[in-house]
Amino acid sequence: MTVVAFVLGLLLVMQLRGQESAGGLAQLSAQDLTQLIANLNVSNGQLRTEADGLDDRLRSITAASANGQVNVGQLHDDLIRLRLWGGLDAVRGRGVVVTISGPITAHAVNDLLDELRLAGAEALAVGAIRVVPGIVVAGGIGGLSLEGATLADRFSVRAIGTPAALQAILERSGGIVSRILVAQPDVAIVVTPSEAALDLPATTRRLVPADGKPRV
Repeated sequence: MTVVAFVLGLLLVMQLRGQESAGGLAQLSAQDLTQLIANLNVSNGQLRTEADGLDDRLRSITAASANGQVNVGQLHDDLIRLRLWGGLDAVRGRGVVVTISGPITAHAVNDLLDELRLAGAEALAVGAIRVVPGIVVAGGIGGLSLEGATLADRFSVRAIGTPAALQAILERSGGIVSRILVAQPDVAIVVTPSEAALDLPATTRRLVPADGKPRV
């Protein structure tokens, strides 16, 4: 229980720090802060539920493996999820398109991407670049870049997942979009559920460099 409490506390501190960099907590009203704390409690509850589910699944797979009863179909599904998470394959599905314009910071864009992941987005892309673990938006206002490609003053983030759920999480009171707009009033953010399926490319990032040495 002590270890679990420590981990949850660490996650809460990390999330608060990320939200402070994107939205500026000092600029939020008491009502917004109350809503923010409530949203954090909900997110932490979701993380605990997901962690419990993963623990149950690990125990089930471990027991099945020990008894020689590994489910090939389940392993295949796990492989598909891992390839999706790593961006190794192109993916197609419904989701949302987030159009961003104006002098937004790199921290705000990265926090928006993190919020989409927490909301259940299965795959993300900024423009034509697939976003996978290790890829972040960098640079100063007016000079943002992603994987060496410069982002225009107006660009889009595409996320595959349940459209209504993703939109609700982004646009909720005290959510990431409202915090960014409070701290950066010259920025415009429009969240649009996709009427048609979105096509996201596979990542072009090499998992193993040309010299054959693994990335650190």
